Amino acid sequence: QVQLVESGGGLVQAGGSLNLTCVASGRTARVLALGWFRQAPGKDREFVAAINRSGNSAYYKDAVKGRFTLSRDNADNTIHLQMNSLKPEDTATYYCAADNHVSVLARAISASWGRGTQVTVSA
Repeated sequence: QVQLVESGGGLVQAGGSLNLTCVASGRTARVLALGWFRQAPGKDREFVAAINRSGNSAYYKDAVKGRFTLSRDNADNTIHLQMNSLKPEDTATYYCAADNHVSVLARAISASWGRGTQVTVSA
């Protein structure tokens, strides 16, 4: 079992930055891979980034590499997605997700989900 709570979304202009936070809690939170997906209106939910339970291996969608950085604080089961150089196409609802391994999480088959936080980037 795991509970996921996101925060940090907001409205920024193109080129700006946001930092998203997801706090994972529950019996299995410490041993789970954690990450982020996003979904824009009229589009499918897509993988953004994921990090393993040790916090030493992170994986990113090609479109965000070099702009987004995912980190993990295992002391409090929290991940942070630092988003820099934001573009209008980054506008979406961002969902925190958890699964047993990063390779499984990226496929979004059996993940647990948070409720989402809205990111809006104006042109």
